[in-house]
Amino acid sequence: MAESKKKVSHREADENEELIAKPSKKIKDAGKKIDEDIDLEEEEEGALTSKKSDSEEEDIEPELVELGDSSYTYPVSNEDFDWDSFEQDSSKDSPRYKEFEAMYDETLSSIAVHEVVTGTVIQMTPREVVINIGSKSEGVVSLNEFRYNPNLKVGDTVEVYVESQEDKRGQLLISHKKARAINSWERVNAALENDEVITGFIKCRTKGGMIVDVFGIEAFLPGSQIDVKPIRDYDIYVGKTMEFKVVKINQEFKNVVVSHKALIEAELEQQKKEIISKLEVGQVLQGTVKNITSYGVFIDLGGVDGLIHITDLSWGRVNHPEEIVQLDQVLNVVILDFNDDKNRIALGLKQLVPHPWDSIDADLKVGDKVKGVVVVMADYGAFVEIAPGVEGLIHVSEMSWSQHLRSAQEFLKVGDEVEAAIMTLDREEKKMSLSIKQLKPDPWEKIEEKYSVGSKHTARVRNFTNYGVFVEIEEGIDGLIHISDLSWTKKIKHPAEFTSIDSEIEVVVLEIDKQTRHLSLGHKQLEENPWDVFEGIFAVDSVHEGTITEVFDKGANVSLPYGIEGFSTIKGITKEDGSVAKAEEKLDFKVLEFNKNAKKIVVSHSRTFEEAKKATEQTEKSADTEKPKRAPRKAKTNVIEKTTLGDISELAALKEEMEEKANKTSAE
Repeated sequence: MAESKKKVSHREADENEELIAKPSKKIKDAGKKIDEDIDLEEEEEGALTSKKSDSEEEDIEPELVELGDSSYTYPVSNEDFDWDSFEQDSSKDSPRYKEFEAMYDETLSSIAVHEVVTGTVIQMTPREVVINIGSKSEGVVSLNEFRYNPNLKVGDTVEVYVESQEDKRGQLLISHKKARAINSWERVNAALENDEVITGFIKCRTKGGMIVDVFGIEAFLPGSQIDVKPIRDYDIYVGKTMEFKVVKINQEFKNVVVSHKALIEAELEQQKKEIISKLEVGQVLQGTVKNITSYGVFIDLGGVDGLIHITDLSWGRVNHPEEIVQLDQVLNVVILDFNDDKNRIALGLKQLVPHPWDSIDADLKVGDKVKGVVVVMADYGAFVEIAPGVEGLIHVSEMSWSQHLRSAQEFLKVGDEVEAAIMTLDREEKKMSLSIKQLKPDPWEKIEEKYSVGSKHTARVRNFTNYGVFVEIEEGIDGLIHISDLSWTKKIKHPAEFTSIDSEIEVVVLEIDKQTRHLSLGHKQLEENPWDVFEGIFAVDSVHEGTITEVFDKGANVSLPYGIEGFSTIKGITKEDGSVAKAEEKLDFKVLEFNKNAKKIVVSHSRTFEEAKKATEQTEKSADTEKPKRAPRKAKTNVIEKTTLGDISELAALKEEMEEKANKTSAE
């Protein structure tokens, strides 16, 4: 049959025939003529081989025929059909029309615009969903609005929001997204109150977690609430639909926090109780490394977590657990302890292998030499690993005979290979002490023979303190030169003023303390004490020229001949005109005090002219007493004036005489 031909049923043909016969008698006659022509054509072509009875023709079901098919016999219109009555029944005002209209309206639901109604999915395409809400036409919704529900199928019931019953094209407009948004906040609050499990679609990743579409609301899923185990890659969850529980709602800011972890925690809690009830100390279990921290490793035992502390990973030193284990590694662990109340399980890994001390050489004893590597440093010493898991301590006092170490870091560092002697060995306590300096002879054993008191030696300056200089005579033999033993004459405030680090200095042994290994040395003792000679030169009342080197609140330091330094009070450096002398001024000073033991000289400049002035005044007083008194007042006045002039000449002579004596004393 040709594709261009259109199929029609016998019933449709009858209806067409009635419409054709109704308008006029000419159309009826034309119909009869067509029927006669068709019958004639069938006879001529021999298309009909047999004729059916009238009763058989009435039982024939309507069938599809092609227009223009010569084999089909069109029914003849009924001439007795009441067309007037048909037209009256077809009128909208007729009772029969209204009856049919009411019957049709009953098949349609009452749909109100801008309301949320329930519909049924009747068809799905790769891009759209067709939904029947009982209206005259079906609505079409984008499939993107159902991303949160990938299991949507034909026959499912969904809620939609009716935007319009008809658009410009007569299409019903509905939206599933708007329907969810209208009811979402009430549903979210109800889910929190009823502890309801809801479904959400993970839209994207954000800082600290994920954004989840829940009832059309964007909720926050913290990274810690995705699963009971730490998640390293959040991106694998984007685009997935998962079940959640609403755990927090901020009513003011309309913020919703959901959790997937909460769904499985209750189940895991029950599993934990069952597992813990079967645990026993010493039991060996298999677990998976779940998380690694600086202090230990968390192991998943199949629903319950246990911790291997860093000290229980290996018998040897472990700086970080990553040196021993890796994430997702499967291990056998032993249960060391557990707490039923807090669900804490302490695990061990090193306990599965024998302790290294159990396999240490049985012949090892005190005094033997061992080699090892420094693994840990502390101020008080260094821990040396001589075998995996076997360590010994070298105390800072056992590192060197010669160096006075304040910290072990000054002598060793981590990674150094050292050789040491065993000082103590306790196999039960698994402790060992070592010594480096015991490998060399003790230089203090024969110290008195080699460095007797009074012997002179050359030493090297090693260190300064405020009170002296530490020097090394030879390796292992150190001594102290007190700051007072550096010079006979100079007053030294700090040893750096006298010598320098690593320079050589001549010393003499003053005292030996073998028990405390203390050696007292001196430098000034290499020469005779000049204060024995100075006692005669700087006698009390002798006058010497000096230079003021420093002026301070209580007085001044004065540099005297032969490198001697004296002290003067502020009053002592007051000049004849009443002013106070300043630093670097040269003046004559009179010795007021000389103390050889204390090496102290007290001098004064003011005394040099004060005593001369007193002598002059005494001379003038004596001259006045010897001269006779005269009665007239005027004459007496003239005598006093003349006496004053004579006294001046006499004072000048006395001054010259005192200067000569001072010069002679200085020359001596």
